[in-house]
Amino acid sequence: MTVLTTKPPTAALSAARRSTLATVRAYVALTKPRIIELLLITTLPVMFLAARGFPPLWTAVAVLVFGTLSAGSANVLNCYIDRDIDATMRRTRRRPLAMAEVTPRNALIFGVVLGVLSTLGLGLSVNWVAAGGSLGAILFYVFVYSMLLKRRTSQNVVWGGIAGCMPVLIGWAGITGRVDWAPVVLFGVVFFWTPPHTWTLAMRYREDYAAAKVPMLPVVAGERRVVLESVAYTWATVLCSLLLWPVAHTTPFYAVAAAVLGAVCLWEVYRLLGRLNAGKTGVALRPMRFFHWSNAYLALLFLAVAVDSLL
Repeated sequence: MTVLTTKPPTAALSAARRSTLATVRAYVALTKPRIIELLLITTLPVMFLAARGFPPLWTAVAVLVFGTLSAGSANVLNCYIDRDIDATMRRTRRRPLAMAEVTPRNALIFGVVLGVLSTLGLGLSVNWVAAGGSLGAILFYVFVYSMLLKRRTSQNVVWGGIAGCMPVLIGWAGITGRVDWAPVVLFGVVFFWTPPHTWTLAMRYREDYAAAKVPMLPVVAGERRVVLESVAYTWATVLCSLLLWPVAHTTPFYAVAAAVLGAVCLWEVYRLLGRLNAGKTGVALRPMRFFHWSNAYLALLFLAVAVDSLL
């Protein structure tokens, strides 16, 4: 006599769990967590600066949580728009939409839902100035950068990078309910920092962008122009960072930290120029060295902002 059981086999349960976890990981991957980390690195220190010390805990948590959803929304919608490009490029071909782990329709719905939740969450729990800045950043990243600039001009990351500058304004507005000159200066730091940071990555993956027909500057211009413009933007980044001292009335600690970090950043970009002048080209230029250092520079600079606010 056959005995029937209502419990599914262990193997089927394990497969179901793995499938669920894989789906969750795919949706999380759509939000580009590593990019979100970089945005949060610029958001939290600005709240310290705005509060001139520790910001209110609930406000800080709300800004970070809903700011994460906002950035995730923009990134998911970017993945939806760029799914054809991502499938072509080696660097991005393992993203969930390119791998058909998530359907385009579901990704679009997910991105819109995250955007709505982030905007309402910031508005209701923090203030509507911060919420408006968050919504503006999403719309700018999706419609101006992803749909208008990215595939049409080599200046795509220059102006498209404005969306990535918005967290400093959102963080400040979350504490004060307004925008002042201090966050505008830090907005400028991120604005000038973005092109050389992105261009050195694009130098490493030039063939990918060329195959996808994305006119990044390293695709349409020679290495000398890219490096020289990177030098110019790095100078602008460092000089803008020093402006925060008089504008925000920081202590000498920040001024010294910004000067030292800026000097190292300039040293690295001039080393890149030196390798170019020595006849190095392509991978031998080691553009990723500057790319990785620029990540560290921005994180350490904003850490100095937070520490200075506690002094």
